[in-house]
Amino acid sequence: MSETKKRLALLREEMTKKKIDMYLMQMSDDHASEYVGDHFKEIEYLTGFTGENTWVCVTDKKSYLWADGRYFIQARREIRGSGTSLFEMGEEGVPTVEEYIKKNLKAGQVLGFSGRQFSYDDYRKYKEITDEKGAKLSIRNNLMDKVWKTRPDLPQTPIWLLKKEYVGESFADKKKRVLEEMKKNGCDAHLLTSLYDIAWLLNLRADDIACVPVFMSFLYMTKKRTILFASAEAMDSSIKSYLKKNEIEVMPYESVYRQIKDLNPKKVMIDPAVVNATLATGFGSKTELYEADNPTELMRAIKNETEIENTKLAHIRDGVAVTKFIYYIKNNIGKRPLSELDAADIILGFRREQEDFLGVSFDTIAGYGGNAAMMHYTATPESYADLEPHGFLLVDSGGHYLQGTTDITRTIALGPLSDEERHAYTMTVRANLRLAMAHFPDGARGENLDVLARGIMWDEGLDYRCGTGHGVGHILNVHEGPQSMRWKARDPKKLTAVLKPGMITTDEPGLYVEDGYGIRIENELLCVEDEKTEYGQFYKFEPLTFAPFEVDAINVNELTLYERRALNDYHAMVYEKLSPHLTKSEAKWLKKVTKPL
Repeated sequence: MSETKKRLALLREEMTKKKIDMYLMQMSDDHASEYVGDHFKEIEYLTGFTGENTWVCVTDKKSYLWADGRYFIQARREIRGSGTSLFEMGEEGVPTVEEYIKKNLKAGQVLGFSGRQFSYDDYRKYKEITDEKGAKLSIRNNLMDKVWKTRPDLPQTPIWLLKKEYVGESFADKKKRVLEEMKKNGCDAHLLTSLYDIAWLLNLRADDIACVPVFMSFLYMTKKRTILFASAEAMDSSIKSYLKKNEIEVMPYESVYRQIKDLNPKKVMIDPAVVNATLATGFGSKTELYEADNPTELMRAIKNETEIENTKLAHIRDGVAVTKFIYYIKNNIGKRPLSELDAADIILGFRREQEDFLGVSFDTIAGYGGNAAMMHYTATPESYADLEPHGFLLVDSGGHYLQGTTDITRTIALGPLSDEERHAYTMTVRANLRLAMAHFPDGARGENLDVLARGIMWDEGLDYRCGTGHGVGHILNVHEGPQSMRWKARDPKKLTAVLKPGMITTDEPGLYVEDGYGIRIENELLCVEDEKTEYGQFYKFEPLTFAPFEVDAINVNELTLYERRALNDYHAMVYEKLSPHLTKSEAKWLKKVTKPL
């Protein structure tokens, strides 16, 4: 019996002890974080699956895992032999988690999950299902605590201050803006549990989640008090002095679960999609919950001038690193042994040469050939591919700098390509350019613009199983809301955010053929004001990412005149911005690959 099957058996034993008939888990922490620390990787421990955005539901006889389109291929491989079967989210005939529970939960049975790792919205959704089915809901026990004897401790990395020269706005000024939102809504308190929002609001960072510079914390705010629930052991004297100067009280991280009832606000503002169920149901009976999006989410999504100028500088440095990497790969493929692992190490080396580099913004995806068809593939020492002088290498990578965060994908031709690969690459270039050239009125959402990219694929009966773009945090999570580029979402709320000047969003269409190839081209775009007409204010995008596209893989005759002009204009900017920072041989090569088509 495999280790994962043994763990599944132990979980079922705990379910029997606690009289739970159906146990639900999701890849999350107490803060609804997208990426989680090792302490919270319960689904990985139970099933072997290493991706995000996933759920597992276990009964006495069945165990199912839900994964989205980015992970279908990966999930099939990783959970094989685990005793858990895969549900491919969004595919025809595949039930959602809620549909599965509705169908299989019987009257008198008990559905259980950890209330700390499910939001208040989730809690109410499943409470409605259990009530409808004549069943019960239990949220007080995390059964994996008994199963996972070697669970890692909660992270506790040093907290550090991001100075005003990098962020442009002090905590005091940010707090004023939050208090104004609370006042508008008649709230005397605000409970903030998003790690990204807390780090942004306080101008503090740490490394409690790999590649995401945040620290485990909760924040409670009133007009007179700001309480930070976090580890004092992670703070040196300068951070403690900073917090004291800003009149921020510090209490132990876990104590929030004991303190919540004693805080006793009259009306507390919470985001029910983020605040976990245990906290939301932990207030006293006299406290009214006012439900709204965290105001800090939109505030941090709209970058200020200081953040924008710093981010532009970060992208020049990152573009230099990526361009040096492409040049290196082009000049060494077939001459020396290279693997996917080498590619990830080499691009990291070029980033480390750049000033103010802090670390990668996510684990580098370097996929050759069929491996690139897995959108979030990661090579390991146990499983990787060697690079050969033909086909495509897809490299999706990014970095955190003191000035900002980057996310870039380039698909590199290592040698001869098939006609199919060249056509697919050209389609992806066209899709990327079409979205980058968008001109749109105030009020438009990513939902409205997604078709500009995806329509190129739809014209040929093709598609990609993910969104076209996401917001990017400022030295925070590389994926951030509220805006995104997608035409559908499991949660419709993700489609409602209006695009505003100052927002940074990725543009990353692609095509993926299982066991064949994967192609993705990704740039970050800054929303800026354009003309104002009788029809209102219009916006456009300014590119932030600079690195050459693979011109040798483009069928030029497939580009429209409009697209060719856009590519030539972009490549002219790439050469202008990057060439002064390259060696003579690198700059000479860059001039060649960015010349007008």
